[in-house]
Amino acid sequence: MGAVLGAAGSSRARRVGPARPRSAPLPPAMARRSALSIRIVEGKNLPAKDITGSSDPYCIVKIDDEAIIRTATVWKTLSPFWGEEYEVQLQPGFHSISIYVMDEDALSRDDIIGKVCITRDMLAEHPKGYSGWMSLSEVDPDEEVQGEIHLRVEVLGSQGSRRLRCSVLEARDLARKDRNGASDPFVRLRYNGKTQESTVVKKSCYPRWNETFEFELAEPAGEKLCVEVWDWDLVGRNDFLGKVVFSVQGLEVAGQEEGWFRLCPDKSKPTEDERRGSLGSLQLQVKLRDETVLPSHCYQPLVQLLCQEVKSGRQDGQVHLVTLLDETTTAECRQEVAINLVKLFLGQGLVKEFLDLLFELELAKPCEPNTLFRSNSLASKSMESFLKVTGMPYLHFVLGPTIARVFEEKKYVELDPGKVEIKDVGCSGLHRVQTEGEVIEQGRQHLQSYLGELLDAIVRSAPACPPLIRAAFRQLFQRVGQRFPQHQHAKFVAVTSFLCLRFFSPAVMTPKLFQLRATHADARTSRTLLLLAKAIQLVGNMEPAAGRAKEPWLSPLLPALQEGTARMRDFITRLVGTEEERGEQEGEGRPLGPCPAAVKEGLLLVHKTRGKGPLLAAAAGKKLHFCLTGESLSFAKSPGAERIGAIALGDILAAEKVEEKSFGSSHVMQVVYLASGGQQETAYLQCKCVNELNQWLSALRKVCGNNPRLLRSYHPGVFRGDKWSCCHQRDRTGLGCDRTRHGVTLQDWSDPLEPTVEAQRLFQHLQGLRDTLRDKYWELLEPERARSGQGGLGSGRPRGHRAVAVIRGLWGSPWLCPAGAAVPEALSRLLAALAELERCHRRAQPPQAAGPALLRLQA
Repeated sequence: MGAVLGAAGSSRARRVGPARPRSAPLPPAMARRSALSIRIVEGKNLPAKDITGSSDPYCIVKIDDEAIIRTATVWKTLSPFWGEEYEVQLQPGFHSISIYVMDEDALSRDDIIGKVCITRDMLAEHPKGYSGWMSLSEVDPDEEVQGEIHLRVEVLGSQGSRRLRCSVLEARDLARKDRNGASDPFVRLRYNGKTQESTVVKKSCYPRWNETFEFELAEPAGEKLCVEVWDWDLVGRNDFLGKVVFSVQGLEVAGQEEGWFRLCPDKSKPTEDERRGSLGSLQLQVKLRDETVLPSHCYQPLVQLLCQEVKSGRQDGQVHLVTLLDETTTAECRQEVAINLVKLFLGQGLVKEFLDLLFELELAKPCEPNTLFRSNSLASKSMESFLKVTGMPYLHFVLGPTIARVFEEKKYVELDPGKVEIKDVGCSGLHRVQTEGEVIEQGRQHLQSYLGELLDAIVRSAPACPPLIRAAFRQLFQRVGQRFPQHQHAKFVAVTSFLCLRFFSPAVMTPKLFQLRATHADARTSRTLLLLAKAIQLVGNMEPAAGRAKEPWLSPLLPALQEGTARMRDFITRLVGTEEERGEQEGEGRPLGPCPAAVKEGLLLVHKTRGKGPLLAAAAGKKLHFCLTGESLSFAKSPGAERIGAIALGDILAAEKVEEKSFGSSHVMQVVYLASGGQQETAYLQCKCVNELNQWLSALRKVCGNNPRLLRSYHPGVFRGDKWSCCHQRDRTGLGCDRTRHGVTLQDWSDPLEPTVEAQRLFQHLQGLRDTLRDKYWELLEPERARSGQGGLGSGRPRGHRAVAVIRGLWGSPWLCPAGAAVPEALSRLLAALAELERCHRRAQPPQAAGPALLRLQA
């Protein structure tokens, strides 16, 4: 019987392993996945850790105790702003997220300021996501536990002479407590006032004991069996590694239980909340999506309907489904829905038509030429998302050199007299104080130099702009020109409102968030970037004088802004020109999307180890340039040089992390692959930091995800001498001691398109709006018909009299529509497609298993 044995103090303690009740197997091409969206916004009131009275905080995000994300360090502040967003694909059975706030130190180990822990159950209580401030709590060593232990527990003998037997087999992924990056674990068993201990396994977080312990069974069997794991220390107290507590009464019902059990912290000690709140707090936005992605054919009715609606365009007197979606989507969800729609239509090869439809629908509303696309409508959000999905390489090409120059030079730039810092200038012995005017003039010269360089790059970039982006801007330019023929200025502003205000300017202001830099800027550089971003905004507004009226101190920059406006106008004219339409049309009629030749590339250090595979023989101990494409992982001495060797993607069996103790670094990954002779080899590659490590692992796992030969287990250590350093096994080709994590990946703008995933997320969104969609349709129809001169649905009846009819909805619930009005075909098909997808999901749900006896009887 596959029962679950619980841990004391945790009503959701889980058991993992072959004895755990399994759900029904999924049909082919169906997948269950968990997607976690995390935005680390800012912190406040952090304690000072440095002698200067400040801190240098950064965050580490751990998912089930594995470090996945490290934010950039914000220097010398107690109220840091990060604003960093991540989306992580996880195994469906993860347990918790821990966010540690650290203080970076150059000369010693980084200090832990505090942490925030969010369990899966907490996220389940907020299906729309959690957003708010969370107080940091102090890190208790007895709560910093991780890993699982493999046990077999059984009751032996007959009535009157029964014994409780517990076989301690092995453990995996235990916490590292010693300086060598490992632990010396042993097991302590407690039952009915008696204690027994296992042997100590030295220097291993994947120990194997294979020891059996017996206790006389107490009558009645009300006592609990406690299995604790400890790290043995020669000097000082032993370190707690976690425990599992079993209900013996439940065990009597089950008879025998074997499996992997998650280690839990010691909750028996009283918790001290005095310091909670005094460590500061963290503002977070976290959302968990548990998704069941059906086979692609299940989504075809919905996808085909959306494509037909886009192709048909706007029709007078009718409410378009896209308008209905825009009107019923809340502001909190609009960005996410826009991304889903853009990626869906990119995959269908209809993104230009989709954006053009949005422009047409937006311009059909009452609007002013000076405020076009300034709101957060679906059209604005979709175009913004489209630029990020398809234009990030272009953004880096245009902005990269200027941003790098600003970071390297660190010039003092300030134009606001209220913020000018007066400083001494001159050589030793000849100091004099700069005047305010001199400081402002010097800042103007620096800023004008940066602005000029950036405008030069923008103006020259028209041929480098992706054809798909140029086509979208051309449609927008033409639509606005037709809508406002008397305001030809408006069509230029419409283009720059997206290109400058929503794309270039935010990237200049926060280059870390657009992957232009690996770190946040310091205070001086941030001010320079802010002024440069403001200058780009004023140029994009095409009215520099308006900015001068709001902020008079910008007047010294006015001549440069006026010149920039003229140059921007010429650039837009060339950008939306027709000289390259032929090249753009070559891509029409097929799915389009971000498909870079190189998925990931960079310098990695190859560690020397046993083996004679193509990587190990030629490159051990060297730092080489690696390039991952859709075909292979190749390497060369430098970028652009002739490649030395390569591994075909079909030969890659796993991409996993390596224990820190193996090479003295926590940033080493291993690529397990089949060599030319058919033997299994491993390449150990060291990255610069934890973020680069996880980016490489994510990229490798994504491109190898469909490889049928992927391993299910691996060794996180290395084979040295005659045994593995992780579990001390002597069989070099034996099964690994830890599970592979093929499904754990970080999402990126350049990821391959997944049409079925986008269709599933749109279905989930529309399903939550099904009642609102029906009501909103009739609400929007009458003003639309009145605007087109067709008359309302109630025309011909006395004023104030409106007949309605009850129509049975596709979900079985009645809903109202005006009497005599036919249900529109598009709305009817949409509701039918949603109802059919709902039925498919119900059929895909596994049957509910009866609750195990041990779970009901656990402490």
